Amino acid sequence: MSSWKKAAKSNQKVHRERAQPSAREHLGLLEKKQDYKRRAKDQHEKDATLRLLRKRALNRNPDEFYHHMINSRVEQGVHRELDKTDAADEHSPAQIRLMETQDLKYINMKRTMEANKVRRLQAKLHMTEVADKTPNRHIFFVDDEREARNFDVAERLGTHPSLIGRKTNRLRLEQLEKIELGVDDDQTIKAMNEERQKAYTELNKRIEREKELTVIQQKMEIKRALKEKRSRKPKKLRKGTKDEAPVYKFKYERKR
Repeated sequence: MSSWKKAAKSNQKVHRERAQPSAREHLGLLEKKQDYKRRAKDQHEKDATLRLLRKRALNRNPDEFYHHMINSRVEQGVHRELDKTDAADEHSPAQIRLMETQDLKYINMKRTMEANKVRRLQAKLHMTEVADKTPNRHIFFVDDEREARNFDVAERLGTHPSLIGRKTNRLRLEQLEKIELGVDDDQTIKAMNEERQKAYTELNKRIEREKELTVIQQKMEIKRALKEKRSRKPKKLRKGTKDEAPVYKFKYERKR
């Protein structure tokens, strides 16, 4: 009995899936049942969506106004949201040029280089001239009105009257007597002052450049974050300007 079953099983016909006839090979692969099921399911979903939209359109009040009517537009068959912020007010021409031609890593590298150069220049110049221009007060206490009338600030500080306005490197008289000036040429002193002024001008320009690169980096990081898929669209709290990146409020999402 067992040998008969084995023989019957070995003689069974193998049913193979029908291939595309040679006369219809130019039409491509023959559609199988699984392909038909997927195509039918997709078509049924599209039909259901169209029926729902048709029902909403019939029930809609034609006199009702929606702000979304003027805040969106169909471009080349794709529905897009209109950007309410004007690019000319939000970005400067230099910022637009950098954001269109460079990537975030390049901007971060240039900003780091400018920040390092600013730190080196500040350490070299010590910012003494800026400190002398900063308004400040120095209070002296005296015993009576007679001493207040005859009070001499240079004598009290023990320095030369021409150095009273300085807040840094104010030498005393005994220190001035020990100093031997190596430069007594007015032309050399003028050249030194010009070099120092050039260094401060360069420092100011690099500080402004570093600030601008920081704003560009923040704008590009926010733009990248807005492209990520999220369950809820972030809320815009403040629009961006040429000197400040826009501020968005993102919903907290727990990462796996």
